[in-house]
Amino acid sequence: MSAGVELGRGVSAGSELGQGVSAGVELGRRLRERDLTAAPATLNLVENRGAGAREQTAALLAEVSPAAQGHENGAHVIGVTGPPGVGKSTLLSALVGHWRSRERSVAVLAVDPSSRRSGGSLLGDRARIVSDAADRAVFIRSTAAGERLGGLAPATRAGAQALAAAFDVVVIETVGVGQSETEVAEVADTVAVIVQPGSGDALQFLKAGIMEVPDVLVVTKADLGAVATRAEADLRGALGSVGASDTRVVAVCAVEPLRGIGELADALEEHRLSVDVVQRRRSARRANALADFVVEHGERGLRALGGRRAARGWLAEQDPGLDVAALTSALEARAGVTSLADGARAGVLDTVRDGSRHAV
Repeated sequence: MSAGVELGRGVSAGSELGQGVSAGVELGRRLRERDLTAAPATLNLVENRGAGAREQTAALLAEVSPAAQGHENGAHVIGVTGPPGVGKSTLLSALVGHWRSRERSVAVLAVDPSSRRSGGSLLGDRARIVSDAADRAVFIRSTAAGERLGGLAPATRAGAQALAAAFDVVVIETVGVGQSETEVAEVADTVAVIVQPGSGDALQFLKAGIMEVPDVLVVTKADLGAVATRAEADLRGALGSVGASDTRVVAVCAVEPLRGIGELADALEEHRLSVDVVQRRRSARRANALADFVVEHGERGLRALGGRRAARGWLAEQDPGLDVAALTSALEARAGVTSLADGARAGVLDTVRDGSRHAV
């Protein structure tokens, strides 16, 4: 127990350059052994922007990668998205309770808008998702969205990948309709879009092709009666019009008396069993690596790879077991660019060698 506490403190405070990758390797080992108490330190590490954090995060992700383990992580990674106020946190509270009744461990990464000042999450969705604080098999953390509403920062992607080695279910909750389905689909095995009766946004977005067809559509507030039934029927009609009539639509009530929560959990699990998870995750890792590369190096870096299509084609030829950090590093090597973290580290080392008082 004490070793875990010390490791968490060390990571959250920022690692010294001399520590190398040992903290990341140790965290990865603990996650592979399904040590759920490693979750806080894991998120502290992947969210750390300090000089030594990137190499330790890379070591952590390598430790839990398919190449290291010989198989994909067993967790069901679920993306939950929908407009603000639709009741996602209330629904997740009920779902977490249902999963725990089945003795499944659950991690929730609640993606909030980012503070312009600190870069951290603003709303603190953790406070709105109700769970037993003494239950060590439940981990809930608010994470920052990064640059855009509904988007996923690299830290969220890395955190979900790492926690999937230890937990049975990993949920990524994000805000928005439109871009957010695409973003979370690059990480999740299953994507659920939450809508409420009387809100025509999802219906119009589906018809207009603005919103990607989700794996499961969830209508909340089923206790509203006729208006909820009509919303469910309208969504089924919209799905049929875009050739997706086999997409599950589940009506739920997430407040007492609960309704549809077990049916929703079953629908999510049935979807996972119906897809090629290995191929989906392999494609997701490659998409995430390219997204992380663009975040750090922008359009100039993308041009050095010959454009997005050429980069995707090259990634498709790489070892299918490589993790996101390794793929990102490979992209940087191909583009002939240096990561910002590596550049900062090199500047510090040059300063030490030169005896200068100022880092380059």
